[in-house]
Amino acid sequence: MCKNVQVIPPFVYVLSALLSYISITNINVLNNDDRTKRETMKKRRLGKSNLEVSALGLGCMGMSFAYGPVPNKQEMITLIRKAVDLGVTFFDTAEAYGPFANEELVGEALASVRHQVVIATKFGFKIGPKGEQTGQDSRPEHIRQVAEASLKRLRIDAIDLFYQHRVDTNVPIEDVAGAVKELIREGKVKHFGMSEAGVKTIRRAHAVQPVTALQSEYSLWWRRPEEEVIPTLEELGIGFVPFSPLGKGFLTGKIDEKTKFDKSDFRNIVPRFSEENRKANQSVVDLLARIGTQKKATPAQIALAWLLAQKPWIVPIPGTTKLNRLQENIGAAEVTLTSRELSEIGSALQQINVSGDRYPEALEKRTGL
Repeated sequence: MCKNVQVIPPFVYVLSALLSYISITNINVLNNDDRTKRETMKKRRLGKSNLEVSALGLGCMGMSFAYGPVPNKQEMITLIRKAVDLGVTFFDTAEAYGPFANEELVGEALASVRHQVVIATKFGFKIGPKGEQTGQDSRPEHIRQVAEASLKRLRIDAIDLFYQHRVDTNVPIEDVAGAVKELIREGKVKHFGMSEAGVKTIRRAHAVQPVTALQSEYSLWWRRPEEEVIPTLEELGIGFVPFSPLGKGFLTGKIDEKTKFDKSDFRNIVPRFSEENRKANQSVVDLLARIGTQKKATPAQIALAWLLAQKPWIVPIPGTTKLNRLQENIGAAEVTLTSRELSEIGSALQQINVSGDRYPEALEKRTGL
């Protein structure tokens, strides 16, 4: 008889089984929680198209470009995947962001959930050997080259929404729309979009290939699209995708005249972000904070909820590199502003003069063509 056999008390087996059960249960609870959020996220259609997306998308540019030091790639992949878990199905990128790095990031992050999401990217810039933008290029042959390269970087077989990044005055818009139409016919692109285009150009393009969405800046402190663009989009059945819906971060209430930006941050050259103008524009944030207190929401959530209330085919794409901001932004989809509250915001805004141009003159000249 072996004297060295160790007898394990029965309670150890019971304890082990109990811990395994708790672990599996917790994982299931977390998975079910994410699944519930994903299934309950509100959806919207972009105009009259059949392109359905989450009510709020995610602008991915800042994860690789423009707003200071580039964040850790793996952390951004994790953030994008968390956005999917929270119900976001609409992701925005461009070859110019990085350049190229942002498309690669988005492609890697979404490869495993490709069938659940809509990926938008853009063409239209010449990119030099050092990654610098050297002008615009929307020649049909260049559009095709960009599409082929973007498909590889994004790890997809069709681009869901392919925007012209900026209007190229050297190429007739009919030729641009025709080139995208051919890509759609070949199955390499599903929908045609435009960015920061004027109404005459939109109409001309739409006559050749229906435009699914226009992406342009629109927020509580940049409302010019209301004058001509939004009525035209409504008439033609085109969706609207506002970028910088939080005023490049200012409408979150986390930026004031004392804020210091990294030397590589794009906002350093934006007139509206001068110290003087940030101080003058604080009244806009104060308004959002006041409404937010009433609604138990943050200024950012009120700013996004206001956009969502304007038209049912408007889908903002706030960007972020932080999980808590992602969760905060997504929470805006659950904030409903009453007609009285919208009127209050509108009346208050009429008394506020927003200070500073939204772009330096050279960049502004690229828009509204």
